[in-house]
Amino acid sequence: MNTNITDIFFDLDHTLWDFDKNSEMAFDRIFKEKYTDVKTQDFIEKYIPINQECWRLYQNDKITHIELRYNRLKFSFDALNYSISDENINEIANDYIEFLTDNNYLFDGAIEVLDYLKPKYKLHIITNGFAHVQEKKINNAALGGYFNTITNSELAGVKKPNSIIFDYALNLAQASKENSIMIGDDLDADVNGALNAGIDAIFFNDKKIEAPIHFKQINHLLELKKYL
Repeated sequence: MNTNITDIFFDLDHTLWDFDKNSEMAFDRIFKEKYTDVKTQDFIEKYIPINQECWRLYQNDKITHIELRYNRLKFSFDALNYSISDENINEIANDYIEFLTDNNYLFDGAIEVLDYLKPKYKLHIITNGFAHVQEKKINNAALGGYFNTITNSELAGVKKPNSIIFDYALNLAQASKENSIMIGDDLDADVNGALNAGIDAIFFNDKKIEAPIHFKQINHLLELKKYL
């Protein structure tokens, strides 16, 4: 247990907020209402890895926000050999963003671990997600009361893993690097990003992927009690 820690920074999507589950429910609603010939499960199977790759490119400034929203859908429909117009893709992209925050499933143990940490530490969020969407997720999932500050990439002007966003978050939180720790699911954006910025990190490895053994890691959020 690290007794020097005063401030804990969480990623939001895939760490506290169950993006995959909530995302699938948003697509299921869209397809049932307007594209009944698309099976949600078949689409999601293609979408998840494509979305991850698009986000990786977006995080590293290889594609724009608009390209991210279009490409992840276009490439997923292409992978299904499903013919769809650009107009319909843009319509789905808008509906998806609108419906995404209607469901707000959190990872198992999220509220319990936040309740455990809140009296002991100052809690914060650093997210690459779009500001207005992330705000809705946090509010609709009743997470707002747990966090002293919320840093998103639009505010900071850069995205994780760029060290500038971590410096921005530290400044906003009035926290020091040596007394802070970052928790997130993305080895590149969250873990290496934080470590390269001089901040300790814990990898939330709920999918139990192979990861370097020298990283602190957990498979369930309640395992944070071992470290904090």
